[in-house]
Amino acid sequence: MSEEVAVRTATPGDRLAVRRLVDGAVLSVPDLDARIKAGDVLLAVRSDGGDGGTGRPLGTLVCEPIAGGWEVVAVAVRRSRRDRGIGRALVEAAGEREGRLVAEFDASVEPFYESLGFAIQPVDDEDRYRGEFD
Repeated sequence: MSEEVAVRTATPGDRLAVRRLVDGAVLSVPDLDARIKAGDVLLAVRSDGGDGGTGRPLGTLVCEPIAGGWEVVAVAVRRSRRDRGIGRALVEAAGEREGRLVAEFDASVEPFYESLGFAIQPVDDEDRYRGEFD
């Protein structure tokens, strides 16, 4: 990664930044405000030292609580910052916080989840997959 990144829990004050990241990735999270309020959203920010993780938002991860962990609902990274380990940092931070993670995703992002060590299985015949990480 070419820049320092801090991952923290998003606050209600981060709502607009999180919404822009999710919208920019063309993802839909209908209950985003509730997820932020519940503390189920992580935010990756540029941390060039000493700012306490308040730098420019680079990516976000939205989850919902499930028995024994979190279900990953969305991972979104600024287009100009993709392939720099930000999505990885978000998922790793979620795993450290919650332990067990599950995600359902399209075939196009299967390599991302596989590279993180998720055990992946097909969900149906429409190129959908479900991954689990413990």
